[in-house]
Amino acid sequence: MVSICFYFQVHQPFRIRKYSIFDIGKNDNYFSDSSETNLNNEKILKKVSEKCYLPMNSLLLELLEKYPQFKVSFSFSGVYLEQLEKYAPDVLESFKKLVDTGRVEILAETYYHSLSFLFSRGEFYEQVKKHKEIVERLFGKTPEVFRNTELIYNNELAKVVERMGYKGIISEGAPSILGWRSPNYLYSPSGTEKIKVLLKNYKMSDDIAFRFSEKSWKEWPLTSQKYAQWVNAVNGGGEVINLFMDYETFGEHQWKETGIFEFMRHFPEEILKSSDNDFKTPSEVVNSYPARGTFDSPRFISWADVERDLSAWIGNEIQNAAIKKIYSLGFKVLKTQDSDIIEKWRKLQTSDHFYYMCTKWFSDGDVHKYFNPYQSPYDAFISYMNVLHDLELHADELLKKRTLVASNTRENIYKEN
Repeated sequence: MVSICFYFQVHQPFRIRKYSIFDIGKNDNYFSDSSETNLNNEKILKKVSEKCYLPMNSLLLELLEKYPQFKVSFSFSGVYLEQLEKYAPDVLESFKKLVDTGRVEILAETYYHSLSFLFSRGEFYEQVKKHKEIVERLFGKTPEVFRNTELIYNNELAKVVERMGYKGIISEGAPSILGWRSPNYLYSPSGTEKIKVLLKNYKMSDDIAFRFSEKSWKEWPLTSQKYAQWVNAVNGGGEVINLFMDYETFGEHQWKETGIFEFMRHFPEEILKSSDNDFKTPSEVVNSYPARGTFDSPRFISWADVERDLSAWIGNEIQNAAIKKIYSLGFKVLKTQDSDIIEKWRKLQTSDHFYYMCTKWFSDGDVHKYFNPYQSPYDAFISYMNVLHDLELHADELLKKRTLVASNTRENIYKEN
């Protein structure tokens, strides 16, 4: 028996508009500018909705209705769901229809798709709690399995997530950690008691997510029949194949013209032709299979790039400067108790802002340019730091006013006495 576990990451950030030094102190609209199409969050969301979210949701609903054994799972960032409520309620309704089938699981994560676990444990807890609340409000579901931003993972994260009550956590099946072992089994995170880790089969996932339309690939064209043969070959050498990928794979990264929707349309039928195969959600995988060993990752890993480390977000000086600044503002921002400033500060923690500052192979037109609204990493950095400067000015102004009010109040009480 081998189970297919599909997990799709669905995320769009609130991108920062082109924010110059002359805007500081004059304009606190950080996240949208209708005059700049490539920076307009609503236009980007609707574009991707037409190419990916709506047609793929329609196809998945068709497959769920046709094949009772078929199941998938999603991890929605909170900022993505927030944008759906604001800009694309029809897309949100289409996701609700999928969840209502009872065979679609929603995973937990940080609301702001942030790196908060690395830099502020308290902020991490708050964001996971807020994410849980929006999932319960919109879908009536409580997540049982956790996935951190971009599958960033280490032993300590697994221990924290276990204490938070989750029974499963998702990670990259990094060869540097696994060694000779297979990602097609469940493992126990090192230092934990009950929680299990599901490992992405990066080769079989990337065959769909990245290589599907690559005509130079020796396996091109990839058909669902061929892929099913690869799945069948795992029987006896694994218990679960975790296919984890961006949802935008369907229709956006891999355009409709590549045949990606037709591949998916026939996928369940081909997989289920073998009675040894089935589909499971992450929580069902955790409930169905035992851990076959320990997954020991003392250092952080992720699913980004060939290195599978943190260098996509904290790999250069400008990224480190930006991250140091945003988290150093935490105490001051939270002290204002101003919901608008706090919300903006948290949206500025979204990992995409630092990804846009990545300088690795930028000139080669690689994946770091995808959905990147900036001409260069340095443009992203300049706009971001200008925004932080303005945010800090607003926080300082509020705290100064509060101090002045408190001082006047004490003075009046003294005079009255």
